[in-house]
Amino acid sequence: MILELDGISHRYGEEVAVRDVSFGVEPGELVAVLGPSGCGKTTIVQSIAGHVHPTSGRVLLRGEDVTGDSPESRQIGLMFQRSTLYPHMTVGENVAYGLVPRNIDGGERRETVATFLDLVDLEDQRESYPHELSGGQRRRAELARALAPQPDVLLLDEPLSGLDRALRERLQQEFVRIQRETGVTTLFVTHDQEEAMTMADRLVVMADGTVSGIGTPRALYDSPPTAFIASFLGRSNSLESTVVGADPLRITLGGRNVTVADYSPGCAKGETVSCHIRPDQVWLNGDRGNGRLSIPGEVVQVTDIGRRFDVTVRLESDEEVLVEHGGDPPSVGEVVDVSVPTNDLTVFGEQVEDQ
Repeated sequence: MILELDGISHRYGEEVAVRDVSFGVEPGELVAVLGPSGCGKTTIVQSIAGHVHPTSGRVLLRGEDVTGDSPESRQIGLMFQRSTLYPHMTVGENVAYGLVPRNIDGGERRETVATFLDLVDLEDQRESYPHELSGGQRRRAELARALAPQPDVLLLDEPLSGLDRALRERLQQEFVRIQRETGVTTLFVTHDQEEAMTMADRLVVMADGTVSGIGTPRALYDSPPTAFIASFLGRSNSLESTVVGADPLRITLGGRNVTVADYSPGCAKGETVSCHIRPDQVWLNGDRGNGRLSIPGEVVQVTDIGRRFDVTVRLESDEEVLVEHGGDPPSVGEVVDVSVPTNDLTVFGEQVEDQ
């Protein structure tokens, strides 16, 4: 492992920011730390960078404990949400700034700056000042400055937040390309699920200061380990049900008993559980056979998304189900059957969620 966090916990006064956070990053990986505001992402970044000394736990770089080391002694590259380019320096001088403490001679420093400006396609802006650059160019200049010292780990703390959608998506592709070309081990912090799933090799999903799940984007999306991840990664319908049997798990849904294959262990008979299903897996007035359960409901909202319609159906239980519908949409007030694939249901029990 290039980077390891071993049981990191930190308090700000009486407030617990992170609790017992442990994960590692392999050489060359791009790992995203993902979660809502206030979940502890920034504290994790600052602990790795050395700007926060955690209350307990260890930060290891290349197997060495650096928890008590100064930020300057760590081989860490940093890029933050807000621009930190020095306005009185040219782009080239900004990129060279991080090389000065490394005692690199002038010729090698100029060559290194040229290499990384070329990497981010800013070689023609070497003599420009930050105010003369576009927003995307400033982001790329900051990335070149963070990469120029060739750090062991590159930390990106919400670097694309606040940019318009088109620019953000373009820079996502650029950042991934540059990370692949350099092979730098990268930890990317974001609250944007789509951004994380697009860019990262693996996700570390956080909630309320703890790690809720770790895995590849596809694995966490298809087989979420917690109800939080099911609802946070993409869109998910949650339906309440009751356990009527175990081994295999059987629940009541839509007035019928259903056998479920994908569920969290520990669901007890009589327990109330939540069943999650993705909107793109639900049909309207679809086939009632082939492992699908049909539940009647009334259409309460239809939204034209362009390539599809988002149809919200209120069931007899007063719960609402979102359906991604590709055909002609039903009308508001129309009674429809919601066809749910029982094999794709993911069930979470209270015992598991309370751990």
